[in-house]
Amino acid sequence: MSEDKKYTDAGLEIKKLYTAADLPLLPEAPGTFPYTRGIQPDMYRGKLWTMRQYAGFSTAAESNRRYHYLLSQGVSGLSVAFDLPTQIGYDSDHALAEGEVGKVGVAIDSIEDMQELFQGIRLEDVSTSMTINATGFILLAFYTALAKQQGADLSKISGTIQNDILKEYAARGTYIYPPKPSMRIITDIFEWCSKELPKWNTISISGYHIREAGSTAVQEVAFTLANGKAYVEAALKKGLDINVFGKRLSFFFNSHNNLFEEVAKFRAARRMWAQIMKDLGATDPKAMMLRFHTQTGGSTLTAQQPLNNISRVTIQTLAAVLGGTQSLHTNGYDEALSLPTEEAARIALRTQQIVAFESGAADTVDPLAGSFYVENLTSALEAAAKKLMEQIESRGGSVAAIEQGFIQEEIARSAYAYQRQIEDNEKIIVGVNKFQVQEETNIPILRVDDSIRQIQSEKLARLRQMRDHGKVDQCLQELNDCASGDENIMPAVLHAVENKCTLGEIADTLREVFGEHR
Repeated sequence: MSEDKKYTDAGLEIKKLYTAADLPLLPEAPGTFPYTRGIQPDMYRGKLWTMRQYAGFSTAAESNRRYHYLLSQGVSGLSVAFDLPTQIGYDSDHALAEGEVGKVGVAIDSIEDMQELFQGIRLEDVSTSMTINATGFILLAFYTALAKQQGADLSKISGTIQNDILKEYAARGTYIYPPKPSMRIITDIFEWCSKELPKWNTISISGYHIREAGSTAVQEVAFTLANGKAYVEAALKKGLDINVFGKRLSFFFNSHNNLFEEVAKFRAARRMWAQIMKDLGATDPKAMMLRFHTQTGGSTLTAQQPLNNISRVTIQTLAAVLGGTQSLHTNGYDEALSLPTEEAARIALRTQQIVAFESGAADTVDPLAGSFYVENLTSALEAAAKKLMEQIESRGGSVAAIEQGFIQEEIARSAYAYQRQIEDNEKIIVGVNKFQVQEETNIPILRVDDSIRQIQSEKLARLRQMRDHGKVDQCLQELNDCASGDENIMPAVLHAVENKCTLGEIADTLREVFGEHR
């Protein structure tokens, strides 16, 4: 790139000066279609975003202690991380789980683990987000079974399962079943929740992992909204009402360091999604609103001079708030080194609280609206994302584009180009390729003991010994029959978890019917 020109991280050219001549038509009032300025007329004047801290590691009991700590420090919603065996449908005592149990999240094998995870927490009183995809339907069943045990009113239970399998094929890799049965599971969840858990967000269509894999902001919007459109079309094909399930769709975006590009990204995404839903037949305004959770950018954190990450997370927090997020998780400064320690998690939460209560950023709606630069950048980003979505449509839509490898190749190309810019010093990362120091890292690191697998395996052995084996066999056969036909699988899954079938047993039953994606 020539020295006299500047570009955003997504490659959009930045002029030296913006004037009124660069201003597109000013957007509508907040809370009105297409929601460029926010989905609520008063935004944070009425209610602050939900402050979540993503946590989960080791055993359910250990994670439960962290949740109680976070609740005592002022979080307003919980966000659960699951370990890799849980994410891909293996019990902790499975051979393939070795070395991974409790490492990147909490191990959940059965209803008993879910009981421990939320010990002392009333599910009616918290909003819980669960980052789980291929096995999201099983974790939702565990959560529902626990709510029923607590005597909760299911119509008041609120939260989100990520449940976004398309981005797993494109960017992350924790899938189990092929695309077609995976899409069926997702639409079964839409249908079941509309009747049983009306306040539950049935999917969090995720750009976060697309961005973590190396995409640009433009690609994050285009690929995420294309995936969202595919889910809506699948639900419509099943005969579901867009004005009902459309209200329970949510999104999950990344927030990076390029402050103005990120704000423009969030504004453009809202505007684009409202039009997509309108074109697909939505008439209820709430079914057209793009509601989203944001997490600060994990891939932007550096192991070098890790305390610098506090500044990065602050910029990313401001971008999310100025862009109108509904919910936010801020990363710990030590997450390039390990899972966050309690101190790092507290500083991350305090970052949100300082922005909320001290910065003034939440005092007025969409404070950057009318900025010559931000309005121009919002429209430029929207135009670039629409162009990319048109390429996806020309390939037959998101599922086909993933099957053809188009989306994966585009992300890989962007990731490579960005890394080259860093290595060629075109892109400065403070403390990495400039302003380095000789440093000895004495940051405390949270380590998860390998003995967790043994603890979980012993719990599983006790569970299998004590439960009613006849009922377990009956429940798994019932699930097999449902999956082999066209009945909604959720009632059978709920029945199975209530009768102490394990996550791995349920996932394996469906592996027999659906096969595995290779």
